[in-house]
Amino acid sequence: MHLSIRPLHLALFLGTVTIWGFSFIVTKLGVREIPPLLFVGMRFALVALILVPFVPRPKGHWRQILLISTTLGLLHFSCMFVALVRTPAGTTALLAQLQVPFAALLAALFLGDRLGWRRALGMALAFAGAGVVLGKPSFESPWWSDLLAALAGLFWAISAVQIKLMGGRAPAASINGWVALLAVPQLLAASLLLEQGQWQAIAGMSWQAVFALFYNSVLIVVVGYGTWYRLLKIYDVNQAMPFMLLMPPIALLSGGLILGEPLTWSLAIGGLVTVAGVAIILIRRPRLVEPGAERV
Repeated sequence: MHLSIRPLHLALFLGTVTIWGFSFIVTKLGVREIPPLLFVGMRFALVALILVPFVPRPKGHWRQILLISTTLGLLHFSCMFVALVRTPAGTTALLAQLQVPFAALLAALFLGDRLGWRRALGMALAFAGAGVVLGKPSFESPWWSDLLAALAGLFWAISAVQIKLMGGRAPAASINGWVALLAVPQLLAASLLLEQGQWQAIAGMSWQAVFALFYNSVLIVVVGYGTWYRLLKIYDVNQAMPFMLLMPPIALLSGGLILGEPLTWSLAIGGLVTVAGVAIILIRRPRLVEPGAERV
């Protein structure tokens, strides 16, 4: 399906990646008020409420779905949202792109995907760019918070391998819905163990926190992924994936304009190198990098 992209579909592609790129800013507003693990648990509870009544049960795949709910739901999103408490939204969005080289590496190691020199070059550039960002952390964030954002990319890549090993035997909407449901008790238990002030945070939620929850559950999952999967039925994945490269610039720009986050030279240079490496991988990408489960 090598088709030229129609103007309406181009607008839908751009609108979807804008929703995803802007999500880092919206989520940061939410975790300023609500403890991050609790916020993720509430987010997944809403996603499950929206999707589970309308998607089939993953019969015969409960063990795999449970493992994915831990890797993706508990570990990936917890690392990402905890990082967003202290790390600038634009930096978090940039470091999250490491999920692409991590996924390419894991595909080569565990799925027999051919790496090739182009993907190897892309991986080297992506990690080198991230190293520049991590090597000069912002005064706003400690090193461990930036590292959590990078680890979130690794956990997403691991979950992508888990989904790939299922062999497409469950639809994406079903995976997202049931992963969300199974992740809720894990996240709430982690919140009870590691966080405090949950009831006070819920009772004092502002409209920004409520909007952040709505944005994460309805706009990102229902609107964003619903639109994306429909477009993937029309166009090649290689036509769709380059639009993902717009997410970091959108997050960096909106983070600066809305949250007043600074754009340093190290972040700009590291970001350009990282995005260049990710672009090379996406152009010569393995099938694993195709988004089969939720991102932020």
